[in-house]
Amino acid sequence: MTGSWTGTPRRAAPEPLEGPVVGTITGGTIIWFALFLLQLPFYGWFSDHGHAWWIWTCLAGGGLGLIGIWYVRGRDAAIKRAAAEAADKANKPDGTDGTDGTDGTP
Repeated sequence: MTGSWTGTPRRAAPEPLEGPVVGTITGGTIIWFALFLLQLPFYGWFSDHGHAWWIWTCLAGGGLGLIGIWYVRGRDAAIKRAAAEAADKANKPDGTDGTDGTDGTP
């Protein structure tokens, strides 16, 4: 049995969906921190029943969410920068930047 796979044929992957990523990650981070703060007064009950990890999971989710916010904001800025550069190149189809190449003035 070598290399005779007869499964479903492969198709090209669809384009990724873009949405309000920064807002989604920020909202999720707020929810994680809110859950942490809401459970904190009941730490004794959670600890007595062996569920103290729930509280620390919420804190970890909030902390990782902060890293996620930093990451998606940088990603969003890079996407916008690339789109602006592509638009600039599209406006100048001959590849020139409008200068004569000597001192940067037209």
